Amino acid sequence: MVTITTTEELARFCDAAKRQPYVTVDTEFLRERTYWSKLCLIQMALPPAGSAKDEGGEAVLVDPLASGLSLEPLYDLFRHKQTVKVFHAARQDLEIFFHDAKLFPEPLFDTQVAAMVCGFGEQVGYETLVRKIAKANLDKSSRFTDWSRRPLSDAQKSYALADVTHLRVIYEFLNEKLKANGRENWLAEEVAVLENPETYITRPEEAWLKVRTRTNSPRFLAILRELATFREAYAQQRDIPRSRVYKDDAMIELASTKPSNEAELGRSRLLLREARKGEIAAGILAAVKAGLETKDLPRPKSDQQGKPGNAALSDLLRVLLKAKAEGAGVATKLIASSSDLDAIATGERDLPALHGWRAEVFGKDALRLADGQIALSAKDGTVRVVAVD
Repeated sequence: MVTITTTEELARFCDAAKRQPYVTVDTEFLRERTYWSKLCLIQMALPPAGSAKDEGGEAVLVDPLASGLSLEPLYDLFRHKQTVKVFHAARQDLEIFFHDAKLFPEPLFDTQVAAMVCGFGEQVGYETLVRKIAKANLDKSSRFTDWSRRPLSDAQKSYALADVTHLRVIYEFLNEKLKANGRENWLAEEVAVLENPETYITRPEEAWLKVRTRTNSPRFLAILRELATFREAYAQQRDIPRSRVYKDDAMIELASTKPSNEAELGRSRLLLREARKGEIAAGILAAVKAGLETKDLPRPKSDQQGKPGNAALSDLLRVLLKAKAEGAGVATKLIASSSDLDAIATGERDLPALHGWRAEVFGKDALRLADGQIALSAKDGTVRVVAVD
């Protein structure tokens, strides 16, 4: 099991990878104690020996924590467009590389997305694909180990390498299947989302939009917005988890109780002890004050589900989606989410489900159903689309 610890060794491997049609890549990282993921290990493998160039078959571990190691040879490989970079469930890996080097691997192939396009189910796991396609089993006992500690055990190394060696078989199988069914452009649309910097940028002023709350009072939401903005900026600047500043339930409590001084802040039931004084306490009180004084009040989302007929239309769209997904052999969630269907039922039209390949599979008929141009019928256990005169 080769572990690369110098820039020169990494450059030699990456030069060999550039002579190959593809290279499989995975990472191990930690995020429990930081805001940004801490990269602890990189695994890579070349195509099996005999399938391409003479260098084929090599699989290596790269230790990014090794003193003096530069990842620039890897990033140069990521820029090399003649070699496909293969990942499984690439989003978290790509976030690490984007944050570190502001680049994405090109071209990119994500086997999880490809598997959904090819009918393997929703967010299919790597272990499932290894079992179904590579006909092998994985030892997952090292999954939750501390990847930042050195030296790594042989069990950790074997686990890590298995994440890229079996991936070669999975990639070759799915790549051929995509070519056979003509869905390469489907994958390309999904990869474009993964390679969009906006996917990985969290703006503090938008953080409140991800907080779930049952209160739609504009003033409450204004305070919540200011509290979420402070928390996100504070966590990013100090590279700590946002929950270490304060958790969502404490933030909702603060937006409701509106403390104006440290004494009132100290009466919070949910706020962490260290957040009741110092910089965090000052930030909370300033955020509450700003939320109370602002004239720029957020507009709460209207309750579209309360409109007559929307719930029934949403249910019909769910039936149509399931029928279309089964007919196309693709995961339903890859086409549209439950919230997408509700949005279509209430008149929204700027949705991914209504564009690109999704429109061909589902979106066009979804709009026709919403406009009363088609109906659904059942025969012999199959849902069918029927034109309405």
